[in-house]
Formats: sequence, structure tokens, C-alpha cells
Amino acid sequence: MQFFSEKRIYDFMKMRFVAISLSFILFFGSIYLLFERGLQYGIDFSGGTLIQLKYENSAPIAQIREILNKTGQFQNLSVTEFGSKEEITIRFLGSNENLSNDIGEYINTLLKDTGKFELRRVDVVGPKVGDELRNKGLMAIIISLVAILIYIAIRFEWRFAMAAIISEIHDIVIVLGFISLLRIDVNLDTLAAVLTVLGYSLNDTIIIFDRIREGIKTSKENILSPIINESVSATLSRTVLTSGLTLATVVILYFFGGSMIEGFSLALIIGIIIGTLSSIFVASPTLLWFKFSVLDFRNKELEKLKQKQEKERNRALYEKGIV
Repeated sequence: MQFFSEKRIYDFMKMRFVAISLSFILFFGSIYLLFERGLQYGIDFSGGTLIQLKYENSAPIAQIREILNKTGQFQNLSVTEFGSKEEITIRFLGSNENLSNDIGEYINTLLKDTGKFELRRVDVVGPKVGDELRNKGLMAIIISLVAILIYIAIRFEWRFAMAAIISEIHDIVIVLGFISLLRIDVNLDTLAAVLTVLGYSLNDTIIIFDRIREGIKTSKENILSPIINESVSATLSRTVLTSGLTLATVVILYFFGGSMIEGFSLALIIGIIIGTLSSIFVASPTLLWFKFSVLDFRNKELEKLKQKQEKERNRALYEKGIV
């Protein structure tokens, strides 16, 4: 399906200075937010307790919140709907160690006057486990970036690899900046969203890089900018279709998936938008900053082709018994 004419070439590189300026504002603004406000860690990373209740009728959230706040034992208390008006989740820092009785029985006693309900789930994460999960999550992101660098350096060329890594770091920092700005809880779901954005953005970038590499081989141009314009224009319909459908799906999840995956969905929405734009306006222009030479690349590819043909010729001679 083609949304844009295959013959029409859009001058994306002409807009790169405006796009890069906006990216710089978002990038350094995100760094400022991360240092100034930091991230709001959820139960998974900071330790705490999550309790899920199912009421026969609509849950009296305001009354529940008031009762729990009066005890003074629940830090950073959060009471939210979970999928329906009858079902709620209660989150707070701390675990059974902070309370004299079993937390499930304690909640049953506290909320006995709020209506008939069923205790469906109690999840407790200790602070040591939270620290371990947080460290492993950070390590997962770092390992992903290193693996991306090695993969692209082998498949393409070191300038392509550096351009992709800069683009990926750009995406991660801006997504984390929005997470800090919107006070989204950072938990395992949010980490999964960040890693998903990494993979999604990388996929877009590699497709464009593949087209640029093919364009270098086939185009009559000796300057990189027009080749990038041709390559991005050729993949534009695919990019819009893929990103648009993925974004539509995630938006539906955000509005109808319930409060438990709101953070995950919102992080993905931001990441898909930023990742799609960065593959065009950050990754590709970075090749220009690294002084990528079209002629040098063609000469290297020609040399590789000659070496391959020589190997094939020697193998053929060997099989015939001449060598």
C-alpha cells in the first residue's frame, strides 16, 4: 500500500536543522528533568505492596482512600480502578514487615465497612529485590545498546553503527524525560516499554540504512544528502503504515486497557512517535556529521566484490584440479 508516490522525492535533509534543534531541546530538557525531578519508581523497583480487591458493587474509592490514610501506615498510597468500577488496586510502599498482622487480613479488617469484597491478589516486593530488579533493568538497556552497536558495525559500517547508537540514546533519554514529566511509575512494565521502543526504533533505522546503502550502490549521485532523501522517501509509505497501525493499537490499549497498563501504553506511544522521527531526522543526518564518503564506500564495496570473485575463481580452479 502506497500513501506517497514512489517517484516523488521529499527533501528531508533540508528540514534536518529544524528537526535537530527540536531534538536538542527535547533531549537536554529530558536530561534536566531526570536530574531535577528524577524517576518515580514503582513497587517493582522501590519495594512495596500491591493488593487487588473485587467488590460486589462499585468500589467506594474515596472512602477506601480515607480509611487507609487515617492509619498513617501506608506510604505513597495509591487506590485506583482496575478494569472496572467494581475492581480496585491498592499500592503502597512497605510490606508485611512494617505491619503487625498479615497484610491481607489487616486490609480485610480495615475495609470491612466499605462493602462486600473479595481479596484477589497480594503482591509484596522487598526493597532488596527492588534494588536488584532496578540494577538488572539498567543492565538490560546497556547490554542492548552494546549489542546494537556490534550488530550494525558488522552488518554496515562503523559510522552507521554510531549513528544508530546516537539515535537510540536520543530516544531512550526523551522517553525517560516524558516518564519523569508525567510522573509515570517506573516498573517492569515501563522497562519493557523502553526496551520495546529500542527494538522498534532500531528496526526503522535499519530499514532506512539498508535503503541508503542500496541507494549508494545504485544512485548516480556522489553526495550523500540526495541519496538519503531518495532512500527515506522510498520507505515513507512503509514507515507511515507500520507506525500508524502500531500507534493506533497502543492508543486503544491506553484508553481501554485499564490503569495497570496505562504507564506501559503511554511510554510506548511517546516512544513510537519519537523513534519514528529519530530514524529519519537523527540517525540519517548523523551520517553527514561523520563525513561519510559515498565514493569511499563504493570503492570498498567494489574491492569486496573483486575479492569475492577472486575467491570464487580460485575455488573453481581448485575443483577442476588446475590449482
